[in-house]
Amino acid sequence: MTLIRLTGVTKTFPAASKAAAPVVAVDDVSLAVAQGEVCGIIGYSGAGKSTVLRLVNALESPTSGTVEIDGTDITRLNERALRALRGDIGMIFQQFNLFDSRTVAKNVAYPLEVARRPRAEITARVDELLRFVGLADKARSFPEQLSGGQKQRVGIARALATSPRILLADEATSALDPDTTQEVLALLRRVNAELGVTILVITHEMDVIRTLADRVIVMEHGRIIEAGEVFDVLSAPRHPATRRFVASIIDDVPAGEQLRVLRERHPGRIVTFTVRDGDVTQADIFAALSSHGVRFELIHGGINDIRGRVFGHLTLALTGETDAVQRAIDAASAFAPLLEEDTRG
Repeated sequence: MTLIRLTGVTKTFPAASKAAAPVVAVDDVSLAVAQGEVCGIIGYSGAGKSTVLRLVNALESPTSGTVEIDGTDITRLNERALRALRGDIGMIFQQFNLFDSRTVAKNVAYPLEVARRPRAEITARVDELLRFVGLADKARSFPEQLSGGQKQRVGIARALATSPRILLADEATSALDPDTTQEVLALLRRVNAELGVTILVITHEMDVIRTLADRVIVMEHGRIIEAGEVFDVLSAPRHPATRRFVASIIDDVPAGEQLRVLRERHPGRIVTFTVRDGDVTQADIFAALSSHGVRFELIHGGINDIRGRVFGHLTLALTGETDAVQRAIDAASAFAPLLEEDTRG
């Protein structure tokens, strides 16, 4: 079931000056997030991803198009209805946004206090959430006494206080070191798996997408340029911007100076094949090449695992009679996609 749906959404902001043009932050965006899904939106600065997040929680209204939560067009809701809607949407931030003057427990309790929940209910819920995020022993501490990762876990607990069905994460790990980032991402996976919360995460880091998301949407200049299951997008990115993101975490195809050095060291023709779970294995490629009497050497490559599904690239140096090499390449590339930029001899 679709829980979040944007249809033909455009968001334009007024020009900063008379000489400037209006800013189109989101340009005719349509997307759908299923209930229980973890969906990541990735893009460079100015791509429009944070504006999408603000449209989902109704902090911004679209210039055109519709934003629906569980089938309700929230662009038509009055302020009272919007307040009720936001109670079903939790939010975590890059800079944590904790109240420095409140203890950890009081920070988590804040949304429940605003909702005027009974004191006993607040106490029980705060205790439950602090145990869930592993901070039961920090209830009386203040934010300044916590590490960055602990602060973000408090932020997650606070976002979950009202038992929302949707959690929005805006660059939630950008201020954290790599090890702490992995801890926070693991916690968000638990939030999704154990609590059934639908998560929409905004990031400029492809490793966050690889670790956390089920599906990814790539944005550039306010538009969606690519979307799909994380495995499909990582293993076969189509758009140049997507390929740049993928290259930031997967460096298994030689290029530039690295490729030049390989060509100097290895005679023959250098080719790179794509290995993709369910399509082709290394053994399939090697068997196809061997059947044509071609000698080959594995000179570069890597295999990546996305939740039990593997993909990667194998760069080989092929030697033999020219026609036989070409026939071997044709045979292998019939089922193993060949990266043409690496086929120059």
